[in-house]
Amino acid sequence: MADDPQVSIKIEGVQFGYNGTEVLRGVEFEGNRGEFIGLIGPNGSGKSTLLRLINGILRPKVGTIMMEGKDLTKMKIEEIAKVCANVPTEFSEDFNMSVQELVFLGRYPFAKGLWWDNREDEGMVIEAMEKFGVYHLKDRKFSELSSGEAQRVLLAKAVVQCPRVMLVDEPSAHLDLKYKLEIMEHLRDMLSGNVTIVIASHDLNLLAKYCDKVMILSKGKIVAFGKPEDVITSQMVEQVYGVEVVIIKDGDDIYAIPRRTRRKEDGK
Repeated sequence: MADDPQVSIKIEGVQFGYNGTEVLRGVEFEGNRGEFIGLIGPNGSGKSTLLRLINGILRPKVGTIMMEGKDLTKMKIEEIAKVCANVPTEFSEDFNMSVQELVFLGRYPFAKGLWWDNREDEGMVIEAMEKFGVYHLKDRKFSELSSGEAQRVLLAKAVVQCPRVMLVDEPSAHLDLKYKLEIMEHLRDMLSGNVTIVIASHDLNLLAKYCDKVMILSKGKIVAFGKPEDVITSQMVEQVYGVEVVIIKDGDDIYAIPRRTRRKEDGK
């Protein structure tokens, strides 16, 4: 059977570990074009590792990862970069370049010569910097930025890469409330271009509000995958996080309100 052209990411039976310690076990899922997928789970559940596998930074010990119908292990780094953009949660502050220069790096995979700075590239870079509210910082050194500013610069860099798959690790970790919502709205706007976005976050409510589907990782395995209202339940959150929550519905939105941690003395 031919591959479904609507499927941009397909992961089958993926296992991975570090130094003999298993981190991911039998991970399988599909991501479709124009789909916003949220990835949640406790620290150490394998979220960042899964994103690095999809981006080709790591290679699975067992299993296959297909991107745009191609086996990721058979794709060159530059081929992956033309399809997939990665926004890490941690970034080096050693970059001795300006914000504008760093955002321009997102156009590097499409360079036809030694340099990629042409009028079209420049327009894309300026538009992205304006969209993410960092144009006024264009001449500042990246190393001088606050964590929130740096996060928005990296998002702008990813956008000018014109990805068909975008992987975002904790985009709201360093952002205030306004920018959290703006970033998620900008990412949702990208879906109209048939981009598949996978975003890892600890913010259950943010993912429930904006994502089409949510995947929950626990101890290296996918324990739930589906629509937010079907996945983010009080039972599932308590099982995975050991926290009692109340789920509140407000129209189409749902919110998980924590009550207390589940303690051993509770007898549970």
